[in-house]
Amino acid sequence: MTVNHHVRVYRSEEDLPRENQLAWKIAEVATDSVEVEADVVDMIINRIIDNASVAAASLTRAPINAARAQAFAHPVSTGGKGATVFGAALDEHTSPEWAAWANGVAVRELDYHDTFLAADYSHPGDNIPPILAVAQHVGSDGQALVRGLATGYEIQVDLVKAICLHKHKIDHVAHLGPSAAAGIGTLLGLDAETIYQAVSQALHTTTATRQSRKGEISTWKAHAPAFAGKMAVEAVDRAMRGQTSPSPIYEGEDGVIAWMLDGPDAAYDVPLPAAGEAKRAILDTYTKEHSAEYQAQAWIDLARKLHGERPELGDPANIESIVLHTSHHTHYVIGSGANDPQKYDPTASRETLDHSIPYIFAVALQDGSWHHVDSYAPERAAREDTVALWQKISTLEDAEWTRRYHSLDISEKAFGGRVEITLTDGTKVVDEIAVADAHPLGARPFARENYINKFRVLAEPVLEAAEIERFLELVQRLPELTAAEVAELSIIAKPGLLASAPAPAGLF
Repeated sequence: MTVNHHVRVYRSEEDLPRENQLAWKIAEVATDSVEVEADVVDMIINRIIDNASVAAASLTRAPINAARAQAFAHPVSTGGKGATVFGAALDEHTSPEWAAWANGVAVRELDYHDTFLAADYSHPGDNIPPILAVAQHVGSDGQALVRGLATGYEIQVDLVKAICLHKHKIDHVAHLGPSAAAGIGTLLGLDAETIYQAVSQALHTTTATRQSRKGEISTWKAHAPAFAGKMAVEAVDRAMRGQTSPSPIYEGEDGVIAWMLDGPDAAYDVPLPAAGEAKRAILDTYTKEHSAEYQAQAWIDLARKLHGERPELGDPANIESIVLHTSHHTHYVIGSGANDPQKYDPTASRETLDHSIPYIFAVALQDGSWHHVDSYAPERAAREDTVALWQKISTLEDAEWTRRYHSLDISEKAFGGRVEITLTDGTKVVDEIAVADAHPLGARPFARENYINKFRVLAEPVLEAAEIERFLELVQRLPELTAAEVAELSIIAKPGLLASAPAPAGLF
C-alpha cells in the first residue's frame, strides 16, 4: 500500500516533529529492508546495461574527457578501495565522489538513458553512478547494490510524481540529490537519523535554476546530474560523521518549498511505500530507443512511420506547414512555445538541438531514422532542405494531450500528440502517437534483448568483443555478485582509445 505523505510549509513557531518531515519519511523508506522483487531486480539489471551503453557511446566526447581527467586527478580516499571510471582499466580507481562525477557525466551526455515524467522530469538512471561508486568503494556485494538502487529509483519517482520543480525554473536534479543519498543510505545500512541528515544536505546543495536547459544549452547539462550525485556522496559522508543539515529542509519557513517552489501556502502529497511494501517504482520508468529528449521519442517514431508511408513529406517544397499538437511540457520545453530562437538555429549546439522538437521531427521525417551522432552533426543540421523544412514546423499545446501527460493512469498517460501536415496543394495529412514504440505500452516495448542489443551497438566501436561479453555476463548475475565482482562492474575501452582523447588541463 502506498501512503500519501502530506507536505506543507510550517512557520518557525509551529511544531513539526522530525518524524513528520518529508526528509525523515524518505529516510524511513530507505531503512525498510523489504525484499526487492524479482521483476524489479531484472529491471535494475536492464538499467545498468542501459547506462553502460550510453556511457560507452560517450567515452571520447569532450565533457567526458574533462570529467574523467578531473576524477583521476584525485587519489582514492583513505576510507575504502575507491571506485572505477567508465573506460579505464579496472585497477584504476578514484575517490567515490569523483567516480560518481565522471560516470554521471558519461551516462548523461547523450540524453539517451531512462526517464520518468510526471509532475516533473527525471532520469532515474542518474542514481546508478553514485550508488555504484560507493558500493565499489566500501566493498558491497550485489545484493546490497540491488537494495540501494531500488531505493534510489523509488524516492526519485515518488518525488517526481508529486513535486513540480520546473514550474519555478528549478532544475530537476533537485530530486536526484535526495534520492541518491537515500539509495546510498540503504546500500550502507545506515540508520534513519543519518539518512535524514544526508537527504536534507543533498537537497540543500543541489537546488539550481533551469538555465542549464534553456536557450543555448551548454555542456553543463550533462554535468548537472553528476554534480547532484557527487553531492549526495559527500552528504552521506558528512552525515556519517555526525554532522547535521538545514531542517526542515522541505517544510521550513525559509525552506525549499516556501522560497523556491509553490510558496508559503503550498501543499503536496508525496506517495511513499508503506512499511513493508516493496519498492517497485523503477517499473514505472522507461528508457529511450533514440538519443533525444524523452518527449521527442514518440515524435521520432511517428516521423519514422510517416517517412515510410509518405516519403514526399520530407521535401520542404511539398509542405506549407507542420503543426505538432502536444502537451504543455513538450510545447514549452522542446517546442516553439519555449520562445528560444536557438531551437531553429542551424548552428546551435548538440545540447540545444536535442531540445528542439522542430529540428528532431524534420530530420526524422527526412531520414526515417535517428542516430546518436549523425543526426546532430553540424553538416546535417545545416543541410538546406532540412533548414527549410525545420522552419515550417511549430508546436501548439492541446489540452487533452496535456491532461493525458499528467494522468496517473498508466494506460492513458501519453507523451506524444497529433501532427497536422498541410501540403502546398491544400491537402492535409493527420496522424497521432501516444507513446514511443519502446515504451511498455508502445508498439515494440524494450525487453532484456533490446537493452543488450543497444549495448552491443553502442559499445562495439569502443570496446573489444571479449569486453562486451565479460560485462554482459557479469551484470546479468547482479544479485549473486561478490564484492570483488561488483568492483568489476564497469567497461574497459579498447587499448589506446582514451589516450587518443584530449584530456584538458585544469586546476587539479
